[in-house]
Amino acid sequence: MSRESRKRAIERVRAQERRRQRRRQILIGAGALVVAGGIAGAIVATTGGGAAAGSPPGTTLASLSTLGTLQPAPPAGALGPEGVPVPNGPVLTGTTTAASGQAVDGISCSTSEQTLFHIHAHLTVFVNGSARQIPHGIGIPGAVTTTTQAGSFVGSGKCFYWLHTHAADGIIHIESPVHRTFTLGDFFAEWGQPLGPGQVGPASGHVTVIYNGKVYRGNPSDIPLTAHAQIQLEVGTPLVGPESITFPSGL
Repeated sequence: MSRESRKRAIERVRAQERRRQRRRQILIGAGALVVAGGIAGAIVATTGGGAAAGSPPGTTLASLSTLGTLQPAPPAGALGPEGVPVPNGPVLTGTTTAASGQAVDGISCSTSEQTLFHIHAHLTVFVNGSARQIPHGIGIPGAVTTTTQAGSFVGSGKCFYWLHTHAADGIIHIESPVHRTFTLGDFFAEWGQPLGPGQVGPASGHVTVIYNGKVYRGNPSDIPLTAHAQIQLEVGTPLVGPESITFPSGL
């Protein structure tokens, strides 16, 4: 593919994303803001670090200082096809175990992307202090990968689960025909990988969770995927300070 062709492919992808975003705004209007606000409020920690109102049972959000000294986050990787850095590290694991079209946790695989409820979250994973990539094509069986100047991008496949990834940049696309609270556990179930206090995919060990700059005390599978949530899973030590991305326009 020529440089000009790759450039046009990236522009088409971004234009499609902007169109989906506009459709979402028209369809859900103010109602989406109410839903998003309610979900986000469910995980806001109290100032004393106690249980967050409406959060899953047994969870709290605490200050980063409770983790002690943190290793600085590594330099951001190069920008991928969605305008988000792709981590400098190997893929955590592939998608060979991923769901192939059957419903998972009440999540269907639709023939086209759904936009009634359309938000995005970001997932970062470290194993013993080293970055891991979240592969592209999770939630897109039969993924068709396009090689762009900025990296690989999945734009089509057999079907689209309501939670999926287009690139290896950690962006989780939540594109659903129904309003509901999706969790990180739902995403890992689609991926066909375990997730819990002692396991993140094939990596085992104590799991530390940082959610929007706070320490999340609870089962990582219960983490709600809210609009622009920044989730960091760390297996083992040393612990790394939270990474933060800027969501590009359209995401």
